[in-house]
Amino acid sequence: MDALGKLCAEGKASAEYLWQVPDDTQVRLKIVGTLEQIGALAREQGRKEMGRIVEDLVTAAKASPSPQQMDLLVDGFDRLTKLWQAAKSGLM
Repeated sequence: MDALGKLCAEGKASAEYLWQVPDDTQVRLKIVGTLEQIGALAREQGRKEMGRIVEDLVTAAKASPSPQQMDLLVDGFDRLTKLWQAAKSGLM
């Protein structure tokens, strides 16, 4: 797994943790930092779709905690992971 794949996995794990502790400010900051790293790597690799998803997820991570926000974060990291996997397997 390359750096982008690891960041996607770490971000998803953090987002899933927020389901249990939605007000954890440190984890929210970690998610934003992870997303910024994913965005930078995606730009370097020309992955525009990942960049668009990252922008939406950063907005969600900074919003007030809600069940919808948790769904959006977890689903967003799932989408990022699937895009990463597709690129690695040559489907993109």
